[in-house]
Amino acid sequence: MSLSLDDIVGLFETKGHAQYDGEPVTQLEHALQSAHLAEQGGAGSALIAASLLHDLGHLLHDFGGTPTQQGLDDLHQYRCLPFLRALFGPATLEPIRLHVDAKRFLCARVPGYLEALSPDSKRSLQLQGGVFDSAQASAFEALPYAMDAVRLRRWDDTAKLADAKTPDLAHYARHLAIAAKPVATAQP
Repeated sequence: MSLSLDDIVGLFETKGHAQYDGEPVTQLEHALQSAHLAEQGGAGSALIAASLLHDLGHLLHDFGGTPTQQGLDDLHQYRCLPFLRALFGPATLEPIRLHVDAKRFLCARVPGYLEALSPDSKRSLQLQGGVFDSAQASAFEALPYAMDAVRLRRWDDTAKLADAKTPDLAHYARHLAIAAKPVATAQP
């Protein structure tokens, strides 16, 4: 099943007010802050869309509460992809798919990164396979869109501020529309 752009907006409007697991923001606030940081960082619409949608998978399950506290990896980075694939190309989908591995990569390559993670991010890291070893980090680094995923991860990490001011969802829905695949036109 695919989601339309209206479906995505509706999902954020109906489920986005749920608490972002273990953080002082809602799912929607986290998504808006991530997209805002991407926009401020000069990202194009495809990466801004990825930043807005990177945790959409959390809204597509009913585990309740904080899955990491139950010892569950909800695989949110994969859960949303089938719903988004008809709308977006790899410049949006790959950073979403890779943003969890980007955390594992940054833990391996950036001194102090692991220590700076929030408690829930540290807990989820263990459930997601832990810190990459050198070979895993090198393999990740070689992937297309890996560095976009790293940029997304950095924005994700800092998009957890209570009461942060951002543009509204309608503002970022414009980036979703720009990033969406063009609809094929019928040939005469």
